[in-house]
Amino acid sequence: MDRPMGGILQIRKEVDRSWYISGALFSFFAILFIWGLLSYGEVVSHVFLPTPAVVIREFFKQIMDPILWSNIGISVYRITMGFLLAAAIGIPLGILAGTFKLAEAVIQPLTEFVRYMPATAFIPLIMVWTGIGELAKIMVIFIGTFFQMVLMVADDIRTVPQDLLSASYTLGATRSQVITRVLLPAIMPNLMDTLRMMIGWAWTYLVVAELVASNNGLGYMILKAQRFLKTDVIFVGILVIGILGLVTDRLFYAANRRFFPWAEGGS
Repeated sequence: MDRPMGGILQIRKEVDRSWYISGALFSFFAILFIWGLLSYGEVVSHVFLPTPAVVIREFFKQIMDPILWSNIGISVYRITMGFLLAAAIGIPLGILAGTFKLAEAVIQPLTEFVRYMPATAFIPLIMVWTGIGELAKIMVIFIGTFFQMVLMVADDIRTVPQDLLSASYTLGATRSQVITRVLLPAIMPNLMDTLRMMIGWAWTYLVVAELVASNNGLGYMILKAQRFLKTDVIFVGILVIGILGLVTDRLFYAANRRFFPWAEGGS
């Protein structure tokens, strides 16, 4: 029998907050230590791996530049529009696929087929269909998140216990009442988690979206820096995207705790 170390290694056992914070800090400092070891020790050329001090200095230099804030604004706009478009279409389709078997037969096989196609493969078609303006960039983010969202929302619907539906019918609920008063309220915490995961996918597709004839945005900033081997600027761009992604993730997490405190993980 395994003997846990003071409860720390027990499966799914909660640990003290101090242990949790220590583990999180350790992972960050471990990466920073390895990075510093490789860069300051000149194991890797500074052209390819700048030191942490150089990146930090460039970061503060960039945040004082209005151009960075303009790039952040346009990238946030593209992420928001692509994500909202995917949610507006994907959530209803996912609910249909998870609720009705006929809708599942129509929606799910095709969605599962298309989701394995990389979003980058659609860029030439997107440019032909929509041109090279803002809509093209929004559509790349839409395609990158939409198909996964449909399938995950459908799975959220299927997690609602059948006994709950049967009890609703026993109490005299109609089909529409079961959908609107049982299924939809029951999936809301899981749906919020799904949206939280999908906004992360949207951020990962940002650089891909801004490959489409872009002259602004964080992705463009990174690609422009790559052409001139400004790796410190590349690191700053990646860091900013990571911070913005973390902020949106925390906002969804906070919203889940605020609106669904009774759900698991939200108390």
